[in-house]
Amino acid sequence: MTTVATPGTASPEPNSLEPTSLRPASAETISAQPISPEQASATPTSTGRAPARRAALDWRIRFGALSLIWGFSFLLIKVGTESYAPFQVTLGRLVFGTAVLAAAMAVKRERLPRGARTWGHLAVAALLLNALPFSLFAYAELSIPSTLAGICNATSPLWGMALSMVALSEDRPTRRRVAGLGLGFLGVLTVLGAWQGFHGLDATGTAMALLASLSYPVGWIYVRRTLAGSDHSHLSMTGAQLLLATAQLALVTPLFTTVPSHFPLIPLLATAALGALGTGFAVLVQYGLVAEVGPTTAQMVTYFIPVIATAAGVAVLGESLTWSTPVGAVIVLAGAALTQTRARR
Repeated sequence: MTTVATPGTASPEPNSLEPTSLRPASAETISAQPISPEQASATPTSTGRAPARRAALDWRIRFGALSLIWGFSFLLIKVGTESYAPFQVTLGRLVFGTAVLAAAMAVKRERLPRGARTWGHLAVAALLLNALPFSLFAYAELSIPSTLAGICNATSPLWGMALSMVALSEDRPTRRRVAGLGLGFLGVLTVLGAWQGFHGLDATGTAMALLASLSYPVGWIYVRRTLAGSDHSHLSMTGAQLLLATAQLALVTPLFTTVPSHFPLIPLLATAALGALGTGFAVLVQYGLVAEVGPTTAQMVTYFIPVIATAAGVAVLGESLTWSTPVGAVIVLAGAALTQTRARR
Protein backbone atom coordinates (compact mmCIF):
# COMPACT_ATOMS: atom_id res chain seq x y z
CA MET A 1 0.00 0.00 0.00
CA THR A 2 1.75 2.79 -1.00
CA THR A 3 1.31 5.86 0.92
CA VAL A 4 2.80 9.19 0.16
CA ALA A 5 1.88 11.87 2.67
CA THR A 6 0.81 8.90 0.83
CA PRO A 7 1.19 7.13 0.75
CA GLY A 8 1.10 5.22 0.06
CA THR A 9 -0.03 4.96 0.43
CA ALA A 10 -3.53 5.67 2.20
CA SER A 11 -6.88 4.31 1.83
CA PRO A 12 -9.17 7.00 0.65
CA GLU A 13 -11.56 7.32 3.53
CA PRO A 14 -12.47 10.26 5.68
CA ASN A 15 -11.14 9.42 9.06
CA SER A 16 -9.47 10.94 12.01
CA LEU A 17 -5.90 11.11 10.81
CA GLU A 18 -6.55 13.23 7.76
CA PRO A 19 -7.26 16.91 8.37
CA THR A 20 -9.85 18.73 6.32
CA SER A 21 -7.18 20.99 4.93
CA LEU A 22 -5.38 18.03 3.40
CA ARG A 23 -8.33 16.87 1.36
CA PRO A 24 -8.03 16.49 -2.40
CA ALA A 25 -9.98 18.28 -5.06
CA SER A 26 -13.15 16.35 -4.34
CA ALA A 27 -13.30 17.91 -0.88
CA GLU A 28 -13.03 14.37 0.35
CA THR A 29 -9.94 12.90 1.93
CA ILE A 30 -7.26 10.34 1.49
CA SER A 31 -7.36 8.26 4.59
CA ALA A 32 -5.31 8.22 7.67
CA GLN A 33 -4.68 4.61 7.10
CA PRO A 34 -2.46 4.87 4.11
CA ILE A 35 -2.44 1.89 1.87
CA SER A 36 0.90 1.41 0.22
CA PRO A 37 1.24 -1.80 -1.92
CA GLU A 38 1.47 -1.76 0.69
CA GLN A 39 -0.57 0.98 0.11
CA ALA A 40 0.50 3.21 -2.66
CA SER A 41 1.40 6.73 -2.06
CA ALA A 42 -0.80 9.62 -1.25
CA THR A 43 0.18 13.07 -0.05
CA PRO A 44 -0.98 16.28 1.58
CA THR A 45 -3.26 18.15 -0.74
CA SER A 46 -4.57 21.60 -1.30
CA THR A 47 -7.93 22.79 -0.12
CA GLY A 48 -9.08 23.93 -3.52
CA ARG A 49 -11.94 22.23 -5.29
CA ALA A 50 -11.22 21.37 -8.92
CA PRO A 51 -13.99 21.21 -11.50
CA ALA A 52 -15.20 17.64 -11.86
CA ARG A 53 -14.38 15.97 -15.13
CA ARG A 54 -15.71 12.64 -16.29
CA ALA A 55 -12.89 10.19 -16.90
CA ALA A 56 -12.67 8.40 -20.23
CA LEU A 57 -12.19 5.03 -18.51
CA ASP A 58 -14.95 3.73 -16.23
CA TRP A 59 -14.04 4.03 -12.55
CA ARG A 60 -14.73 0.32 -11.94
CA ILE A 61 -12.02 -0.63 -14.40
CA ARG A 62 -9.58 1.77 -12.74
CA PHE A 63 -10.61 0.45 -9.31
CA GLY A 64 -9.86 -3.11 -10.42
CA ALA A 65 -6.54 -2.08 -11.95
CA LEU A 66 -5.51 -0.29 -8.76
CA SER A 67 -6.39 -3.34 -6.67
CA LEU A 68 -4.28 -5.56 -8.92
CA ILE A 69 -1.32 -3.17 -8.99
CA TRP A 70 -1.16 -2.80 -5.23
CA GLY A 71 -1.95 -6.47 -4.61
CA PHE A 72 0.88 -7.60 -6.90
CA SER A 73 3.34 -5.14 -5.35
CA PHE A 74 4.36 -7.67 -2.71
CA LEU A 75 5.09 -10.27 -5.36
CA LEU A 76 7.21 -7.72 -7.25
CA ILE A 77 9.16 -6.94 -4.09
CA LYS A 78 9.84 -10.65 -3.62
CA VAL A 79 11.05 -11.05 -7.20
CA GLY A 80 13.23 -7.94 -7.00
CA THR A 81 14.96 -8.98 -3.78
CA GLU A 82 15.89 -12.36 -5.28
CA SER A 83 18.73 -10.64 -7.17
CA TYR A 84 19.11 -7.18 -5.67
CA ALA A 85 19.62 -5.93 -2.13
CA PRO A 86 16.47 -4.61 -0.40
CA PHE A 87 17.81 -1.05 -0.34
CA GLN A 88 18.54 -1.30 -4.08
CA VAL A 89 15.00 -2.49 -4.81
CA THR A 90 13.58 0.35 -2.72
CA LEU A 91 15.80 2.92 -4.39
CA GLY A 92 14.83 1.66 -7.84
CA ARG A 93 11.18 1.73 -6.86
CA LEU A 94 11.42 5.34 -5.75
CA VAL A 95 13.39 6.41 -8.83
CA PHE A 96 10.80 4.98 -11.22
CA GLY A 97 7.89 6.26 -9.13
CA THR A 98 9.35 9.76 -8.98
CA ALA A 99 9.92 9.72 -12.75
CA VAL A 100 6.23 9.01 -13.37
CA LEU A 101 5.11 11.87 -11.13
CA ALA A 102 7.72 14.19 -12.65
CA ALA A 103 6.27 13.44 -16.08
CA ALA A 104 2.74 14.12 -14.79
CA MET A 105 3.89 17.40 -13.27
CA ALA A 106 5.51 18.41 -16.55
CA VAL A 107 2.33 17.65 -18.49
CA LYS A 108 0.21 19.66 -16.04
CA ARG A 109 2.88 22.34 -15.67
CA GLU A 110 3.01 21.91 -11.91
CA ARG A 111 5.89 23.29 -9.87
CA LEU A 112 7.48 21.88 -6.75
CA PRO A 113 6.41 23.53 -3.50
CA ARG A 114 8.48 26.34 -2.02
CA GLY A 115 9.57 27.14 1.50
CA ALA A 116 12.18 25.56 3.76
CA ARG A 117 9.55 24.68 6.36
CA THR A 118 7.43 22.79 3.85
CA TRP A 119 10.42 20.87 2.52
CA GLY A 120 11.57 20.04 6.04
CA HIS A 121 8.22 18.53 6.96
CA LEU A 122 8.01 16.72 3.64
CA ALA A 123 11.42 15.18 4.34
CA VAL A 124 10.07 13.65 7.55
CA ALA A 125 6.92 12.51 5.73
CA ALA A 126 9.06 10.95 2.99
CA LEU A 127 10.95 8.96 5.59
CA LEU A 128 7.89 7.73 7.48
CA LEU A 129 5.61 7.12 4.50
CA ASN A 130 8.04 5.97 1.81
CA ALA A 131 11.71 5.35 2.54
CA LEU A 132 11.25 3.51 5.85
CA PRO A 133 8.20 1.30 5.14
CA PHE A 134 9.31 0.46 1.60
CA SER A 135 12.72 -0.63 2.90
CA LEU A 136 11.24 -2.60 5.79
CA PHE A 137 8.91 -4.53 3.49
CA ALA A 138 11.80 -5.30 1.15
CA TYR A 139 13.94 -6.61 4.01
CA ALA A 140 11.00 -8.50 5.52
CA GLU A 141 10.40 -10.43 2.30
CA LEU A 142 13.90 -11.86 2.46
CA SER A 143 12.60 -14.20 5.16
CA ILE A 144 8.79 -14.20 5.00
CA PRO A 145 6.45 -14.99 2.10
CA SER A 146 4.86 -12.18 0.13
CA THR A 147 1.44 -13.41 1.27
CA LEU A 148 2.30 -12.69 4.91
CA ALA A 149 3.75 -9.29 4.01
CA GLY A 150 0.53 -8.35 2.22
CA ILE A 151 -1.58 -9.34 5.21
CA CYS A 152 0.70 -7.44 7.62
CA ASN A 153 0.19 -4.38 5.42
CA ALA A 154 -3.56 -4.66 6.01
CA THR A 155 -3.02 -3.89 9.70
CA SER A 156 -2.27 -0.21 8.95
CA PRO A 157 -5.87 0.89 9.63
CA LEU A 158 -5.71 -0.86 13.00
CA TRP A 159 -2.46 0.83 13.99
CA GLY A 160 -3.82 4.14 12.74
CA MET A 161 -6.98 3.89 14.80
CA ALA A 162 -5.05 2.93 17.93
CA LEU A 163 -2.56 5.76 17.50
CA SER A 164 -5.22 8.35 16.73
CA MET A 165 -6.97 7.57 20.00
CA VAL A 166 -3.76 8.43 21.85
CA ALA A 167 -2.24 11.19 19.72
CA LEU A 168 -5.32 13.04 18.50
CA SER A 169 -7.51 14.36 21.28
CA GLU A 170 -10.36 15.15 18.90
CA ASP A 171 -10.66 11.52 17.83
CA ARG A 172 -12.84 9.95 20.50
CA PRO A 173 -12.97 6.14 20.59
CA THR A 174 -16.33 4.43 20.25
CA ARG A 175 -17.32 0.95 21.35
CA ARG A 176 -17.53 -0.15 17.76
CA ARG A 177 -14.03 1.08 16.93
CA VAL A 178 -12.52 -0.45 20.04
CA ALA A 179 -14.22 -3.73 19.14
CA GLY A 180 -12.76 -3.43 15.65
CA LEU A 181 -9.28 -2.99 17.08
CA GLY A 182 -9.64 -6.05 19.27
CA LEU A 183 -11.03 -8.11 16.40
CA GLY A 184 -8.30 -6.96 14.03
CA PHE A 185 -5.44 -7.84 16.33
CA LEU A 186 -7.10 -11.18 17.07
CA GLY A 187 -6.88 -11.74 13.32
CA VAL A 188 -3.16 -10.89 13.40
CA LEU A 189 -2.60 -13.52 16.09
CA THR A 190 -4.54 -16.00 13.96
CA VAL A 191 -2.39 -15.31 10.90
CA LEU A 192 0.77 -15.73 12.98
CA GLY A 193 -0.46 -18.96 14.60
CA ALA A 194 -0.15 -17.74 18.18
CA TRP A 195 -1.68 -20.93 19.64
CA GLN A 196 1.25 -22.86 18.15
CA GLY A 197 3.80 -20.57 19.75
CA PHE A 198 4.47 -18.90 16.37
CA HIS A 199 6.16 -22.12 15.24
CA GLY A 200 7.95 -21.86 11.90
CA LEU A 201 7.51 -18.09 11.77
CA ASP A 202 10.45 -15.80 11.12
CA ALA A 203 10.06 -13.31 13.95
CA THR A 204 12.43 -10.69 12.53
CA GLY A 205 10.83 -10.58 9.08
CA THR A 206 7.31 -10.48 10.50
CA ALA A 207 8.25 -7.71 12.94
CA MET A 208 9.70 -5.67 10.06
CA ALA A 209 6.49 -6.04 8.03
CA LEU A 210 4.33 -5.02 10.98
CA LEU A 211 6.65 -2.08 11.75
CA ALA A 212 6.33 -0.98 8.11
CA SER A 213 2.54 -0.99 8.39
CA LEU A 214 2.82 1.00 11.64
CA SER A 215 5.05 3.60 9.98
CA TYR A 216 2.23 4.74 7.67
CA PRO A 217 -0.21 6.04 10.34
CA VAL A 218 2.68 7.55 12.31
CA GLY A 219 3.55 9.49 9.17
CA TRP A 220 -0.04 10.56 8.68
CA ILE A 221 -0.31 11.92 12.20
CA TYR A 222 2.87 13.91 11.58
CA VAL A 223 1.46 15.23 8.30
CA ARG A 224 -1.75 16.24 9.99
CA ARG A 225 0.07 18.20 12.66
CA THR A 226 2.59 19.93 10.39
CA LEU A 227 1.25 20.30 6.84
CA ALA A 228 -2.41 21.05 7.38
CA GLY A 229 -3.45 24.09 5.40
CA SER A 230 -0.90 23.76 2.63
CA ASP A 231 -1.99 25.58 -0.51
CA HIS A 232 0.09 23.40 -2.83
CA SER A 233 -1.55 20.81 -5.07
CA HIS A 234 -1.49 17.14 -4.12
CA LEU A 235 0.56 16.34 -7.23
CA SER A 236 3.18 18.92 -6.32
CA MET A 237 3.43 17.72 -2.72
CA THR A 238 3.53 14.06 -3.70
CA GLY A 239 6.22 14.68 -6.30
CA ALA A 240 8.36 16.56 -3.78
CA GLN A 241 7.88 13.87 -1.16
CA LEU A 242 8.94 11.05 -3.49
CA LEU A 243 11.89 13.12 -4.65
CA LEU A 244 13.03 13.51 -1.05
CA ALA A 245 12.52 9.81 -0.32
CA THR A 246 14.62 8.99 -3.39
CA ALA A 247 17.39 11.29 -2.14
CA GLN A 248 17.28 9.63 1.29
CA LEU A 249 17.70 6.15 -0.20
CA ALA A 250 20.38 7.40 -2.59
CA LEU A 251 22.43 8.43 0.45
CA VAL A 252 21.82 5.26 2.46
CA THR A 253 22.05 2.55 -0.21
CA PRO A 254 25.79 2.93 -1.03
CA LEU A 255 26.63 2.60 2.68
CA PHE A 256 25.06 -0.86 2.95
CA THR A 257 25.31 -2.33 -0.54
CA THR A 258 27.74 -2.65 -3.42
CA VAL A 259 27.02 -2.06 -7.09
CA PRO A 260 25.76 -5.34 -8.64
CA SER A 261 28.20 -7.04 -10.99
CA HIS A 262 25.34 -7.99 -13.28
CA PHE A 263 21.71 -6.94 -13.68
CA PRO A 264 19.26 -9.86 -14.04
CA LEU A 265 16.42 -8.76 -16.29
CA ILE A 266 13.34 -10.19 -14.54
CA PRO A 267 14.10 -8.73 -11.08
CA LEU A 268 15.02 -5.44 -12.75
CA LEU A 269 11.69 -5.35 -14.60
CA ALA A 270 9.90 -6.23 -11.36
CA THR A 271 11.54 -3.29 -9.60
CA ALA A 272 10.70 -0.95 -12.48
CA ALA A 273 7.06 -2.08 -12.46
CA LEU A 274 6.93 -1.73 -8.68
CA GLY A 275 8.01 1.89 -8.95
CA ALA A 276 6.36 3.05 -12.16
CA LEU A 277 3.03 1.31 -11.54
CA GLY A 278 2.77 0.68 -7.80
CA THR A 279 4.30 3.95 -6.61
CA GLY A 280 3.84 6.39 -9.47
CA PHE A 281 0.89 5.53 -11.70
CA ALA A 282 -1.17 4.13 -8.81
CA VAL A 283 -1.05 7.46 -6.98
CA LEU A 284 -2.54 9.25 -9.96
CA VAL A 285 -5.26 6.60 -10.32
CA GLN A 286 -6.03 6.76 -6.61
CA TYR A 287 -6.62 10.50 -6.57
CA GLY A 288 -8.76 10.23 -9.69
CA LEU A 289 -10.96 7.65 -7.99
CA VAL A 290 -11.33 9.69 -4.81
CA ALA A 291 -12.27 12.76 -6.81
CA GLU A 292 -14.81 10.86 -8.94
CA VAL A 293 -16.52 8.38 -6.60
CA GLY A 294 -15.53 9.68 -3.17
CA PRO A 295 -13.39 8.17 -0.42
CA THR A 296 -15.91 5.67 0.92
CA THR A 297 -16.01 3.75 -2.36
CA ALA A 298 -12.38 4.30 -3.31
CA GLN A 299 -11.08 3.10 0.06
CA MET A 300 -12.59 -0.34 -0.56
CA VAL A 301 -9.48 -1.11 -2.60
CA THR A 302 -7.73 -1.60 0.75
CA TYR A 303 -9.65 -4.80 1.36
CA PHE A 304 -8.70 -6.37 -1.96
CA ILE A 305 -4.94 -5.91 -1.52
CA PRO A 306 -4.24 -8.81 0.90
CA VAL A 307 -6.57 -11.09 -1.08
CA ILE A 308 -4.72 -10.40 -4.33
CA ALA A 309 -1.32 -10.52 -2.63
CA THR A 310 -2.13 -13.93 -1.20
CA ALA A 311 -3.49 -15.28 -4.49
CA ALA A 312 -0.46 -13.97 -6.39
CA GLY A 313 2.01 -15.40 -3.90
CA VAL A 314 0.43 -18.85 -4.00
CA ALA A 315 -0.29 -19.02 -7.74
CA VAL A 316 2.83 -17.35 -9.14
CA LEU A 317 5.51 -17.93 -6.52
CA GLY A 318 4.21 -21.25 -5.20
CA GLU A 319 4.16 -20.04 -1.60
CA SER A 320 2.54 -22.40 0.90
CA LEU A 321 -0.72 -21.47 2.58
CA THR A 322 -2.21 -22.86 5.78
CA TRP A 323 -5.81 -22.42 6.86
CA SER A 324 -4.89 -19.82 9.50
CA THR A 325 -3.56 -17.35 6.91
CA PRO A 326 -6.79 -16.70 4.93
CA VAL A 327 -8.98 -17.02 8.04
CA GLY A 328 -6.82 -14.58 9.97
CA ALA A 329 -6.74 -12.21 7.00
CA VAL A 330 -10.55 -12.12 6.89
CA ILE A 331 -10.65 -11.34 10.62
CA VAL A 332 -8.06 -8.56 10.19
CA LEU A 333 -10.04 -6.97 7.36
CA ALA A 334 -13.30 -7.24 9.31
CA GLY A 335 -11.69 -5.50 12.26
CA ALA A 336 -10.18 -2.81 10.04
CA ALA A 337 -13.56 -2.19 8.42
CA LEU A 338 -15.20 -1.92 11.83
CA THR A 339 -12.74 0.74 12.97
CA GLN A 340 -13.70 2.86 9.97
CA THR A 341 -17.42 2.95 10.70
CA ARG A 342 -18.97 6.11 12.10
CA ALA A 343 -22.05 6.56 14.20
CA ARG A 344 -25.09 7.86 12.38
CA ARG A 345 -26.39 11.26 13.36
